[in-house]
Amino acid sequence: MSTVTGPAALALSDVDLADNDKFTDGSLPWRMFDVLRREDPVHWQPEPAPNSGFWAVTRHADIVRVDRDPETFTSMRFTNLEEVDEDHIALRRSLLETDGMRHRAMRLILQKQFTPRAVATYETFLRGLTARTLDAALPKGTFDFVKEISADFPINVLARMLDVPEEDTQQLIDWGNRIIGNTDPDYADVLLESAESEQYRDLPFRSPAALEVFEYGRKLAAKRRGGDGTDLVSTLVNNSPKDGVPLSGTDFDNYFLLLVVAGNETTRHAISHSMLALINHPDERAKLVADPSLIPGGVEECLRWASPVYHFRRTATRDVDLGGKLIREGDKVVLWFASGNRDADVFPDPYRFDVTRENIDHVTFGKGSPHFCLGNSLARLEMRIMFEELLPRLADIRVSGEVRRVRSNFVNGIKELPVTVTLA
Repeated sequence: MSTVTGPAALALSDVDLADNDKFTDGSLPWRMFDVLRREDPVHWQPEPAPNSGFWAVTRHADIVRVDRDPETFTSMRFTNLEEVDEDHIALRRSLLETDGMRHRAMRLILQKQFTPRAVATYETFLRGLTARTLDAALPKGTFDFVKEISADFPINVLARMLDVPEEDTQQLIDWGNRIIGNTDPDYADVLLESAESEQYRDLPFRSPAALEVFEYGRKLAAKRRGGDGTDLVSTLVNNSPKDGVPLSGTDFDNYFLLLVVAGNETTRHAISHSMLALINHPDERAKLVADPSLIPGGVEECLRWASPVYHFRRTATRDVDLGGKLIREGDKVVLWFASGNRDADVFPDPYRFDVTRENIDHVTFGKGSPHFCLGNSLARLEMRIMFEELLPRLADIRVSGEVRRVRSNFVNGIKELPVTVTLA
């Protein structure tokens, strides 16, 4: 049966969105978001030094307002919680940390490769890839769904789009884990909170793995510069932004790293969370099996439910009122997209997982924002095909061990999902 009530109530004094340890629990983040939306939807969250704290924005309407107003709430000052000086911002700036004409120009370089029409051409490939992934995993009976399916599938899509060898996919997964999981001791070379991370301050996510990604990307760029390839790397190195400012070497490094990380991690975690939801709600899973035409709409509910990225940060460019609070110029303003996806003002019974839910106005990809996720159509297609191919093969699937989550208040990730399947 679907759960219609939210997690147990929490006191406002118990909320700490800056504590990564609170995000390894499957329910605690949602309890924190619930109390914030109810009692203090624009909430000042202190942080440990050297950071100075941030405004946590947790209601759907406020999230959308901020995300649509880059002039007042800029990405140029960084999009993670870390506070970075001007020199390091310049070194680490990617598509995510640009606004205005430069953002549009950088985005347009690859935008045609990610339109619904463009990604639709991958459908035959995706079905074959999905079948291969499932053929390898399902006969094992008991296995880690993340390792065997969620991680394997999107990384192979990315490898095709980058035109890199299939044998490199495990390395791409490893890099993504080490970079995004920079607050998780199972993944990080150097934990973000550690003093040792200071020596990597000029690298994205302060991760030494970024150097390996840069080297890999530069070798690909050198081989493809001046060629006629249509892969993502060839497109980046052989096309100048429309604003007339060429991509610098640093621009390319950071753009390539963003593709490696964003092109894999978010879809992987969305698939994992969606599968866990379908395991925990067998009646909803049965609806999709009985009527596969429900799957595209079901994917939207899965995206709302999964919320694979907890937050992105903006910085106020001027004093502004938000939700009755005075935000000062220079304050960090953090959009908790996951919280917006549980806002009862927008989603009736938000803790009811319902694959037939209509008008799913989720903010998983952003909403009406210049930073709306470039890969949204691809992610939707990957998830639809995965469930169209997977669900008919299952007579039953259940969790067979501990579900382990990434220690991060940024990525809402599952790192282990042990399952036992019975084939149909």
